[in-house]
Amino acid sequence: MKWLAVVVVCAACKQGSDAPAPTTTAPAPVMAASEARRDQDACKAYIAKVCACAETMPPMAQTCRLARPLLDALQVALDVAANPESARRDAVQANDSARRIAKECIEQTAKLAAAGCP
Repeated sequence: MKWLAVVVVCAACKQGSDAPAPTTTAPAPVMAASEARRDQDACKAYIAKVCACAETMPPMAQTCRLARPLLDALQVALDVAANPESARRDAVQANDSARRIAKECIEQTAKLAAAGCP
């Protein structure tokens, strides 16, 4: 008799696990406009400083050339995140990418003084 109870409980558990997982249709998180603007401003400031430094310090010219695409990459990430047709996962990853790019701009700006840039 006990084995019959065990079989019934196992069958009930089995039925519950076959149910499909609920799908989340939550909208993709949108980065606040103020945060996006702050990120863009940080990268613009970095580009301006490093390129101004390159005028007085020729070895910084390569750094200036490499800094310019950061703003484009940031804009692409923000556009993907804001696009309503982007999958939630893509929007989350794009927001993360935008934040990493902004972080890189801020960190590189801080390193300019150590490199001898005014």
